[in-house]
Amino acid sequence: MNRDDYKLLQPLIPELPGIYKFIDDKGEIIYVGKAKSLLKRTTSYFTDSKNHSFKTTTMVRHAARLEYMVVETEHDALLLESTLIKKNQPRYNVNLKDGKSFAFICVKKERFPRIFFTRRIYRDGSEYFGPYTSKYKAEIIFEFIKSIFPLRNCNLILSQENIEKKKFKVCLEYHIKNCNGPCEALESEKTYNERIKQIRNILNGNFSDAKTYLNDEMNLASEHLDFEAAHAYKIKLDAFENYQSKSMVVHPGIGDVDVFSIDIDEKEATVNYLRIIRGALINSHTFELEKNLDEDPETILAYAVIECRDIFNSIAHEIIVPFNLDIEDESIKVTVPQRGDKKKLLELSEKNLRYYILQKKSEIATNVKKPIATQRILSTLRMDLRMDKDPVHIECFDNSNIQGTNPVSSCVVFKNAKPSKNDYRHFNVKTVTGPNDFASMSEVVYRRYKRLLDENKSLPDLILIDGGKGQLSAAMESISKLGIADRVVVIGIAKRLEEIYFPGDSVPLYINKKSESLKLIQKLRNEAHRFAISFHRDQRSRNFISTGLTDIPGIAKKSAETLLKHFGSLAKVQQASEEEIAKLIGKHKAKTIFHYFRPPGEEE
Repeated sequence: MNRDDYKLLQPLIPELPGIYKFIDDKGEIIYVGKAKSLLKRTTSYFTDSKNHSFKTTTMVRHAARLEYMVVETEHDALLLESTLIKKNQPRYNVNLKDGKSFAFICVKKERFPRIFFTRRIYRDGSEYFGPYTSKYKAEIIFEFIKSIFPLRNCNLILSQENIEKKKFKVCLEYHIKNCNGPCEALESEKTYNERIKQIRNILNGNFSDAKTYLNDEMNLASEHLDFEAAHAYKIKLDAFENYQSKSMVVHPGIGDVDVFSIDIDEKEATVNYLRIIRGALINSHTFELEKNLDEDPETILAYAVIECRDIFNSIAHEIIVPFNLDIEDESIKVTVPQRGDKKKLLELSEKNLRYYILQKKSEIATNVKKPIATQRILSTLRMDLRMDKDPVHIECFDNSNIQGTNPVSSCVVFKNAKPSKNDYRHFNVKTVTGPNDFASMSEVVYRRYKRLLDENKSLPDLILIDGGKGQLSAAMESISKLGIADRVVVIGIAKRLEEIYFPGDSVPLYINKKSESLKLIQKLRNEAHRFAISFHRDQRSRNFISTGLTDIPGIAKKSAETLLKHFGSLAKVQQASEEEIAKLIGKHKAKTIFHYFRPPGEEE
């Protein structure tokens, strides 16, 4: 779009707040912007071009037309701009580089609510707490909650009618005191829901009410002379104090606030976010934004604030930032602290930001010798799967048993995103009869990593199971039995829709079909399948040899293989003349085979 094209449109553009869209000749939106005055903002793109960056000039040159929409206030324009950017992901807009799915803790809407991890939110009335940028840290919170408050983890429908009809029996979780047995009415709904209430308090960052609850229960047990129960509550209260002292930074004079700091270079911006609830730091997240045009720091940080608050479902009415931002939402107070606790929080955010950037530079320096493409693929896979480090060493398992015969499994190994064929392994399934994929997977995974542990060899960073939730659960039984569940990341991939499953998470993760990381996973899966099929064919061929030629007295496996390789099949060996066979394995053996298939008196 050139200046002459704009001049024809200029008289129609109002001096009102709104959003504008640059659209290319294919009809795709390449940039979305907001403005207090649409006329002044759009005109700036076609004047003073010498002061524009190369990317801005390129964007305008690629645009075929300009569209705009008028709104009531600049705040409305801000919200509409954010919506359009999320929906269309324009090429030249600032975009989050790590906008992947995060883990949430779900409190299910049901009688005797379950609590579990998920990566997908359903609008079914359940409560979702998070997101947690590190699943490892979320698991620490989750395990702590389970240790303090026993809850059910079954998926039984505990309606009043079902419980009264005694449809259920307590399971092992009850006997090991992880559950109080609501399925047999051994615990009332009121008592159960009181614990759920305290769990909500913890997940919301309100620790004082949960501590008060535990303290009251301890005192009540003591008054009833139930000193064993009182001691159990005392242990839980001590664990609570210990957990809080390790994980919290508390500022009693501060309520609910969001803290942001930013660092900008030529290509990207890095933002750190601290979430403070009732003066306690409950979450920290650092993320990167792709800087495509010459936006100023205020514009980029304003965008980051909106995106981050939306992702983390923040309703805090105050944000702490390093410089003043023009945010039209009157319910949000913008604070640029100069001293005191709020200044310390901003400094803490900036410190986190500096360490993140230093770590990133260190990783780049450490991996400078790796091929750029390999490093990019491994980094993408790490972010997609929310791993703590790049999966340099990956192993993938697959089963093969055609019509239930000769069940075998394969394990292929990739290092630095490339096949390491010397490390490939195949397994004859020993303990399973018939086509049982789950039991076969459990056996070979156990055998593989039991041997690695016995030989004191390193474990892989990532284990990929070819199959859905069933195969993954079977593999995890062996992983847990070996005690290495906290040392490896294990995922399953379902073949039909390329769904990625995590242990204990019923909701699959979908990776972008064009992603390099998904292509690497598919390559691993296909290679494991090829290797398993190849080994399975070999096994069937050996069985064929043993039942066809090696049953003949005096004929060994090597001679049988020589004949089958030359003639191609057992039928053709049977049809061959004695002289033809003798040329390959000698006269004596040839005579034995020839007369085995054609006893004397039956020759033509």
